[in-house]
Amino acid sequence: MHLDLLQSLSLCGDLDTPNDDRGGASARRAWVIDGATDLAPPGLLGDRGGAAWLAATADGAFGLAEGADLGATCAAVYAIVAERYGAERRREPAGAWEVPSASFAAIQLVGDSLDVAWAGDCAILRERADGTVDWLTPAPDRAAESAEAAALGDALGAVRTPAVIADRRAARERPGRRVLGVDAAASGTATEHASVTVAPGDHLLLMSDGFAALVDSYHAYDPPGLMDAVCARGLAALAEQLRAIEYDDPACRRYPRFKCSDDATALWVRVGPYHPLRQKR
Repeated sequence: MHLDLLQSLSLCGDLDTPNDDRGGASARRAWVIDGATDLAPPGLLGDRGGAAWLAATADGAFGLAEGADLGATCAAVYAIVAERYGAERRREPAGAWEVPSASFAAIQLVGDSLDVAWAGDCAILRERADGTVDWLTPAPDRAAESAEAAALGDALGAVRTPAVIADRRAARERPGRRVLGVDAAASGTATEHASVTVAPGDHLLLMSDGFAALVDSYHAYDPPGLMDAVCARGLAALAEQLRAIEYDDPACRRYPRFKCSDDATALWVRVGPYHPLRQKR
């Protein structure tokens, strides 16, 4: 078996701000990475923000690493990120909130199984060849984050207000965050793993939380409906729908959130070889 990349999409949330998401795929692996939004101007790693730096570094590492299974691949990625951080850091971070971190989700074919790894809130949705749909990662759930955003009241909706920055720095300092970071051992501890059986014709949708918002924040689709829409309309059409929902709520009141639009990345891959008799659409 192998993985066929059908479509990929990555949109920045703001045209004036770099995209902190990354995603990639090969014949046996696919991954999506979502760098945690920077809460201070660049400086720790030169003139590039820490979120974009980490996302790009981890993305390059996933493209190069070649472990016998996904656990070994991830370990190699973490080692590369840690080494690069040590070499490129310009100063000590101002606090734990400034240390680069990211969510990610990845898959790797190993024989007749699919290894899955994740940390943070990136998500993977699968549609089996028989039409059943399930999450390979925990189902996205931004209820707690939405409640935190709503609690800011009038400070919400304005980009980077002092109240929003202070709130997000405090959240970043909380213990127990499960993220990909610049410490290899901590990244390994934070990562969760699973292995599932897959078959030719299975479809997989890897998403950053900005794209998964169609399900858990805006409730435009349930999981089967999202897969139906992807297969029928493609990722670009869904991205237009996503941004339309957000632009219709610029003050973030109907859907409380910390910025009008987040970076949104999705990869649609299919397990091959693909038998045309299994085609549903």
